[in-house]
Amino acid sequence: MREVTFEAYAKINLFLRVLGLREDEYHELESFVVPISLSDKVTCRPARKLSLRVAGQDAPLPPGPDNLAVVAALALGETSGFPDGAEIELEKHIPVAAGLGGGSADAAAVLLALDELWGCGLTEEELSDIAAAVGSDVPAMLAGRPVLARGRGERLRPARVPRMWWVVVPGGFGVRTPDAFRWWDEDGGPTGPDPKALVDALAAGDLAAAAPLFYNDLEEPVFTRHREVAETKRSLLDAGAVTAIMCGSGPTVAGLAAAEADARRIACGFPAAIVTCSPP
Repeated sequence: MREVTFEAYAKINLFLRVLGLREDEYHELESFVVPISLSDKVTCRPARKLSLRVAGQDAPLPPGPDNLAVVAALALGETSGFPDGAEIELEKHIPVAAGLGGGSADAAAVLLALDELWGCGLTEEELSDIAAAVGSDVPAMLAGRPVLARGRGERLRPARVPRMWWVVVPGGFGVRTPDAFRWWDEDGGPTGPDPKALVDALAAGDLAAAAPLFYNDLEEPVFTRHREVAETKRSLLDAGAVTAIMCGSGPTVAGLAAAEADARRIACGFPAAIVTCSPP
């Protein structure tokens, strides 16, 4: 039986800038999205109907229509006229509701796998349009490379980064993305600085200049309500991370290491830590 498999890579936001609430109730954003080597695995096989099976360390996940992987499959099916069903197998490794974009990565991988399995032959632009309808982070995850994202995350342009080694420390609990943005609204959260200096430093491969410029506008609202996330960031810095930043809407925190050996040394102090690199 033919099957198609894609890796669904997690992401880190090197900056996340919230510009304000839009008329459609979404927030206008700017962000630098970089895929990392931590990934789920998505396998699609021919079937008479659409089904999803979830396995792995984070298997407690909605397998039905609320799962973004299913939403993506249905969206592609509607566009292509449902050429067939599919059995989708999702092997989870990315922590759930952790700010690492796992659900969006899975959705993007499903779009790529089913486009191939069903022989849809859609262009990158057509798949990106479907991805934008599925979820705000899905177009960036579909791109599979470092990108600057604007709007709700659907307007992308390629970006350059040097190889980076990270110590990723999950929070052990989830933070809903809508909650993090609501907290930013409630707190009158400020908008971060123009990211041009950061983008230029990364394009030049100058990590020393770039590291102090990483920021996430959602950090303070989340830190206020979950002090343990702020404590994880401080602990990573104390352990020798060059810099540390909360991933997306949290609660995961990623510490940047000077080299792979440093990342593995720092990770020894955090039982749940994951050593990963970007780009993968």
